[in-house]
Amino acid sequence: MRPFEGIRVLDLTHVFAGPFCTYQLAVLGAEVIKIEPVDRPDMTRAEGADPALNAAGMGLVFQAQGGGKRTLALDLKSGAGREVFDRLVQTADVVVQNYTAHAVVALGLEYGRLSVLKPDLIYCAISGYGATGDKAAHPAYDVVIQAFTGVMAANGEADSPPVRIGPAVIDYGTGAQAALAISAALFARAQTGQGRRIDVAMSDCALMLMNSSTFGTLSSGAAPRPFGNRDPNLAGYAAYETAKGTLMIGAYTNAQMAGLMQAVGAPEAAAEIEATPRDKIAARRDSDASLLAKVLRTRTAAEWEELLNAHHVPTARVRDLKQALDEPQFATRGVVQVRDGQPFTVAGFLYDHGGPELSSPPRAHGQDSRAVLGELGIGEAEFDSLAAQGVVFSPCR
Repeated sequence: MRPFEGIRVLDLTHVFAGPFCTYQLAVLGAEVIKIEPVDRPDMTRAEGADPALNAAGMGLVFQAQGGGKRTLALDLKSGAGREVFDRLVQTADVVVQNYTAHAVVALGLEYGRLSVLKPDLIYCAISGYGATGDKAAHPAYDVVIQAFTGVMAANGEADSPPVRIGPAVIDYGTGAQAALAISAALFARAQTGQGRRIDVAMSDCALMLMNSSTFGTLSSGAAPRPFGNRDPNLAGYAAYETAKGTLMIGAYTNAQMAGLMQAVGAPEAAAEIEATPRDKIAARRDSDASLLAKVLRTRTAAEWEELLNAHHVPTARVRDLKQALDEPQFATRGVVQVRDGQPFTVAGFLYDHGGPELSSPPRAHGQDSRAVLGELGIGEAEFDSLAAQGVVFSPCR
């Protein structure tokens, strides 16, 4: 049994952060019902590398966090649609939404209203800046939050302009934080019977994703500066060119750095490093880096990776994502699972039993509308009437 089996989640989210949050709940067993407007499906349904899938509303960007969910197309702007939604809320444990504050009011999605319908409801609102402060009403995307929170200014080379992190790490980090917050709220509700409102801000989550840097800046008043692929103090915590390929070494501790020097044939340097106090290690950086840069060019990155890992020195040759996914390591993990011939990434952890699992591939817009409303007692004739009015949509009978 997966942890969230028996939990029903109404997912009123779109793009990345919200859908990833509910995706993580779904792979842990929750029944997630993705509710989209009849006339405006999640925009990511039309995004991805495959034009045919985009045209069919099943873009790869959508599919990445769309699996394991049922889909309902419902017009929340209409009175009839609102009535259907209210009935659904009474059957739900969790509501997750990432609409703007104005849209939340316009669509009747306020926590105060929904908690009357379901007093023990766990309600999670995800937004760029949260529900408080002078930025509360401002729009945001991942890259905007990177700029606002100092992520871009801390990324890149020392002499380069600020550089955004390519993958949407703020979005996905926010989704993970939201899933954690919901999980904790459900655990508390099991003890107390109380629901609660959760306010998740992408900007807050960005600070948490930089936790040690954020704490350091709070304590010292100095913002971290970018230094690219080479740590300014640690020669063994850097990228080096080899005979073929780039090698990233993570020799952070003195012991790891000494092991690195032993592995590259510099036992005297290893002994000196073992005897060097931690606060003096930075003074060695340039000389150690010069030695490493010369020696590491004598073999390929793949050869050095194997040798240094054998000496317990954290090391990897730089791969692109395709090369990484081709590594046999991931075949031993559950992070990638195949459904209907399509591989999906599922979760970054395993359990010894009842672990994360993608129960079904992503569904078309409104594919489960008829079934979901049928469970509310809405029969075929009533559904067809609602569909004729544009209140609901189903691609098939």
